[in-house]
Amino acid sequence: MLLRVLAYAVLAASLYADDPLALSFTEKGAEAQRALEAETLKTPDPKRVREYIRAMSEHPHHTGSEAGERVAEYVLDQFQSWGLDAELHHFEGLMPTPKSRRLELLEPEHYVARLEEPAIAEDKDSSDGGLPTYNAYSPDGDVTAQVVYVNYGMPDDYKKLDELGISVEGKMVLARYMGGWRGIKPKVAAEHGAVGCLIFSDPKDDGFFKGDAYPKGPFRPEWGVQRGSTMDMPTYPGDPQTPGWGAVPGSRTLPLDEVKTLPTIPVLPIAWGDALPILRNLGGPVAPTAWRGSLPVTYHVGAGPAKVRLSLEFNWVRPTGSNVIARIEGSEYPDEWVIYGNHHDAWVNGATDPVSGNAALMETARTLAERMRAGWKPKRTIIFASWDAEEWGLIGSTEWVEQYADELREKAVVYFNTDSNYQGVLGLQGSHTLERFLNDTARSIPDPRSGKTVWEEMKAKALEGADAERKDEIESRPDLRVGALGSGSDYTAFLDHLGVASTNASFRGTGGGVYHSKYDSFDWYRRFGDPEFIYGRAMAQFHATAIARMADAHVLPFEFGNFADTVSRYVKELDEMEGEADLSALAPAADKLAEAANEYEAALGKGLPRDTKKLNEILRKFERSLTHAEGLPNREWFKHHLYAPGFYTGYGVKTVPGVREAMEQQDWELAAAQAERFVAILADATARIEAATRELR
Repeated sequence: MLLRVLAYAVLAASLYADDPLALSFTEKGAEAQRALEAETLKTPDPKRVREYIRAMSEHPHHTGSEAGERVAEYVLDQFQSWGLDAELHHFEGLMPTPKSRRLELLEPEHYVARLEEPAIAEDKDSSDGGLPTYNAYSPDGDVTAQVVYVNYGMPDDYKKLDELGISVEGKMVLARYMGGWRGIKPKVAAEHGAVGCLIFSDPKDDGFFKGDAYPKGPFRPEWGVQRGSTMDMPTYPGDPQTPGWGAVPGSRTLPLDEVKTLPTIPVLPIAWGDALPILRNLGGPVAPTAWRGSLPVTYHVGAGPAKVRLSLEFNWVRPTGSNVIARIEGSEYPDEWVIYGNHHDAWVNGATDPVSGNAALMETARTLAERMRAGWKPKRTIIFASWDAEEWGLIGSTEWVEQYADELREKAVVYFNTDSNYQGVLGLQGSHTLERFLNDTARSIPDPRSGKTVWEEMKAKALEGADAERKDEIESRPDLRVGALGSGSDYTAFLDHLGVASTNASFRGTGGGVYHSKYDSFDWYRRFGDPEFIYGRAMAQFHATAIARMADAHVLPFEFGNFADTVSRYVKELDEMEGEADLSALAPAADKLAEAANEYEAALGKGLPRDTKKLNEILRKFERSLTHAEGLPNREWFKHHLYAPGFYTGYGVKTVPGVREAMEQQDWELAAAQAERFVAILADATARIEAATRELR
């Protein structure tokens, strides 16, 4: 099966070899598109990117704050100044803020945790104030307990604790950041009987072990803290009190005691400076080697003798947020929407997360507005969305999607997403029907420094450290593989809930340790993030090109060879898992999908039809075929059955999640039922590809 799928992919790729526009545009359309793209590449300006980032990160601007509303108004004003039709979309959401926080080590020594990030003389923005260090959605609580160190606090860590004979029942767990999404840590701790959860940033993961700490270098300083939401987003994201419907002002809300996504035990993030006294006073077994960080103590597991008191109280408020929505009306197909989004709210100043990405979105919008002034009229409608309240749990984008769900199911073609952006190599994730499209777009963008294309730099990076088998595939396969999407940014509602084909892109390389801290400032970004702001320009070039191609394509550039190849790989992975469920029908279903993909690519290579209305409708709605109305087991909000965030990974993707997670839980009956459902989903997808092929013929 796999060899056959690879053969299909090579055949399909050969059709694109001379001109990636040939299978989406007529000859005349391709000529106009090349001229448009030549001008599009010239327009994005690093100086403008710099100014957007400086202006938006000047003050802390979380959702509900005056500065947050000023940032939304700034984005709106910029959109309108470029001639775009833009407006604010208001919504409400539960977004608690701290009223009081106290952490005290009681035994065997006394220490009161600092719980604040001091200003740094070299960085003026570090004295701006903003939200204190906390984890959103922690319940109020006042608990006293001995401490158990649980490494990253993920499910496998508790299996190790069981082997060591250590229980967290009635204890306070101390977990490191990293190793999994933060919201999973208090969730799993509570499932094992813990009464509270502390999460600290170990310098081995993002501090001095990696390199010089800020301000000397880019990594997290002693008192830097990672804020963040602990909403149980793998159950559903968005406003916790309005699951499945838009939280417009005045809408109905669930009582708090009926909400399913709130942590049940108090949780607080702390700096390694505050974690060190606790670790120093832990006894019990020495932690396993892999659990040891870089602090100057021997890491013990406990329990105790370290005992702490954690006291937290919050303002359980529902502020109003403001999405900024700008629109370019399509000249021929106004009811087909190409959407690009990035959020504008931040935990503090947020120069990297999210402002660097929002700046690229704005420069993309300005670039296409310039083309409009020069006479370009896109065939499809283009929507730019600068979301609010992403940091709390993807609230702004989710509430917009839920409010306009029916219209989006009918009209949305694709959703492009960005978030943080650094200097480095382009990383791409997305729906695999768009894998070739993303590769072709990357082949068209010059790398900011090397003189090669962005795609060539991606390939070189992929080859670094790859084993022989992986290198052979990279060298022989026409396209680089793109990652599957889990969750963690604003594509989630589009892809996982509605089944809109989606992508996520960012340049990565430098990174650093200021994520979700007050040190994610303009000073940090101009020194370490993208000092020349040329990768912000490259991101705007990439998305302006991608959006223009999608908006003007005669035949929408969805492709099924790479998609079928990816599905076959996922099915093969399931076949190799040990278990008692009958998965025998999956491989034949994947085979039929691959055969249909091959026939579509062959038909497309013989020429484009004149009338593409029905064909493009099939292509536009194809991703919907991968959803199921009942959703995934125990989390019906998630409808997509090829990709989803894992129930115990949070952000990390689980592919064919209904089957895979049932297998991991050794629920063989559920696994078999989910496999049967997935076979039906593949059959529907195959039928849609066959229908598209008939339209071509």
